[in-house]
Amino acid sequence: MDLLPPIAPLLAPSLALSGVVVTHPDRQTLPLVFASPHSGRDYPADFLAAARLDPLTLRRSEDSFVDELFAAAPAFGAPLLAATFPRAFCDVNREAWELDPAMFEETLPAWVNTNSARVAAGLGTIARVVASGEAIYRRKLRFAEAEGRVRRLWQPFHAVLSGLIDATLRQFGTCLLIDCHSMPANSLQPCASADFVLGDAYGTTCCAAAMDQVEQTLVALGYRVRRNDPYAGGYITRHYGRPHEGVHALQIEICRTLYMSETRIERLPCFEELQHDVTALIGSLARAELGSRLG
Repeated sequence: MDLLPPIAPLLAPSLALSGVVVTHPDRQTLPLVFASPHSGRDYPADFLAAARLDPLTLRRSEDSFVDELFAAAPAFGAPLLAATFPRAFCDVNREAWELDPAMFEETLPAWVNTNSARVAAGLGTIARVVASGEAIYRRKLRFAEAEGRVRRLWQPFHAVLSGLIDATLRQFGTCLLIDCHSMPANSLQPCASADFVLGDAYGTTCCAAAMDQVEQTLVALGYRVRRNDPYAGGYITRHYGRPHEGVHALQIEICRTLYMSETRIERLPCFEELQHDVTALIGSLARAELGSRLG
């Protein structure tokens, strides 16, 4: 007998904010919060006009459909937060002000972080390139454009995420944040091939019980799983994961070829099977009574 809840109705009780959709359960019964920061696909017209790349190429930076894969979370009693704007426009899995000075007309303020490894790779808060390495813009930007995106999109996303974590912490005394992502197949070397990569910054952002539960469930479902290689956790996982304060964060990366065409940005027929398995994973976390084990 299949005890997993249906997917279709789950997006109904949602709240749309500035670039953010929160799907709340009728009542939160789990110390879990799910976030999908890179699945947004609402591309502003002025951004598309300023880009030298076609929309399909821009979309290859997305974690396409990841919010849909985790859509069952509210049915189990946990909120799901998703950005609606694309990461190529504003990346909330970065610090607020990781900016490449070469992208801008004027000198950036001294407090901007211009020296991070992510900025050097062209993948700061406002990305210079897409995932394939091609430059996004036809022209240099004004700092005011970046500032507007941060204040209009980055700050509200993190305000909502912080609020969900704080509310969960108050209710349960602990919180596990599941940071939901996907990875291109070519990001994995043959020796590191995996269907899922779980990141806890090498044991610093999440307790072993949660990591073990997720890994064991996925392996039992038949998937190949790696820890922290090549993705150990980005800004969200590292910023919010504070086990000593009762907040745990675990990043989940899903290989895109399991469910979508990376060239056409379309769901494959196997999408529903993977969605079913991700739902089973959420159910496994719900049944694990992690609240007593997170500490």
